[in-house]
Amino acid sequence: MAKTLRTNKVLIDWSQNHVSKTTIAPYSLRGRDTPTASTPITWDEVRSCRTPAELTFTAEDVLHRIDEHGDLLADLHDTRVALPGR
Repeated sequence: MAKTLRTNKVLIDWSQNHVSKTTIAPYSLRGRDTPTASTPITWDEVRSCRTPAELTFTAEDVLHRIDEHGDLLADLHDTRVALPGR
């Protein structure tokens, strides 16, 4: 749906719910034979990354990351911005 047709509306892209898509909620496992986990990362990790494998995580990795960094999304609920047109 074109942006001009969805003013003041939220687009829910149901087509993202497909085995070939990679979009997934944080802290979720992907439906694969060897599942990888979605996890927030730090800007330092982004800057230092040289290969995709450096940012590939298992469920166990995510638990270690939370021990090391805490929940990187914990303060997200405090981050608010006004929606366009409001």
